[in-house]
Amino acid sequence: MKPTVLMVPRLPQRLINRLSELYEVIGPLERSSPDALPEGAAAARVLITLGGHRTDAALMDALPDLGLICCYGTGYEGVDRAEAARRGIPLTNAGDANATSVAEFTMGLVLASARQIVTMDRFMRAGQWRGNAIERVQIVPGLAGRRLGVYGLGAIGTRVASRAAAFEMEIGYHNRSRRTDVSYTYFDTLLGLADWCDILVVAVRASAENRHAVNAEVLQALGPQGHVVNVSRGIAVDEASLCHALETGVIAGAGLDVYENEPNVSERLRAIQHAVLTPHAAAFAGSAQETQQQLIIDNLAAFFAGRPLVSPVL
Repeated sequence: MKPTVLMVPRLPQRLINRLSELYEVIGPLERSSPDALPEGAAAARVLITLGGHRTDAALMDALPDLGLICCYGTGYEGVDRAEAARRGIPLTNAGDANATSVAEFTMGLVLASARQIVTMDRFMRAGQWRGNAIERVQIVPGLAGRRLGVYGLGAIGTRVASRAAAFEMEIGYHNRSRRTDVSYTYFDTLLGLADWCDILVVAVRASAENRHAVNAEVLQALGPQGHVVNVSRGIAVDEASLCHALETGVIAGAGLDVYENEPNVSERLRAIQHAVLTPHAAAFAGSAQETQQQLIIDNLAAFFAGRPLVSPVL
């Protein structure tokens, strides 16, 4: 009899097919909640979820045979880690499997916002290009010589910094602590970083202490030529304050791949033309997805064989 694996989100069909060869795969769920469990879910030995979905004591209670929680992706903020540890349930994630993909996408959002690429696309599609004047659209600063601040110099933030450096940008960062293996300028507060930089990239891991870290004061410090790019989690940015800053010219623009209430994006934010919005898709590169899927396969194989997990969250 195949062991049961419960998937909370709908996984890619290729991964479902591979898992189904070895396991009884149940799901997806309408929501990550005990009252949404389908028939047979109580037998699940493994739960595959996303970091943003809630995995709490109540859900664990409803899954009495649960032995492993796998997060598809790097985030795990929705998992009650203390409760899982108390029950002896290990947790895995994708490690840095999607870091390169997210860093690439981040630079795309930096360019799209700071160089107004999406605005120019709308300009063209509206048939507004007339004549052969030199100044066809608003002149904006380039990237070379400007300052990029990285909030969270982890696997993704480090890759963003190296790519920004190739654009001849100055790099600064704010972390919980200074890193000794990089030469970038360190700021011991996020406010100090925002005051220094022109473009603030939010790549910090989502956690309760980072909720609304990018607030009205940080946005004010960033200034009227500043841009915010968020590829972390929506909770890291106070969305109401961001909307106000964009609407009133406190900052110049934003590139967002994540939102406070996903998948719902407020009408207020969608109405702001100088905010570039994408659907939490930074990790959607083939290489990143293949690696993440293989990690799921490998972690399940290790778990059921009694071997050390491949990418445990420690």
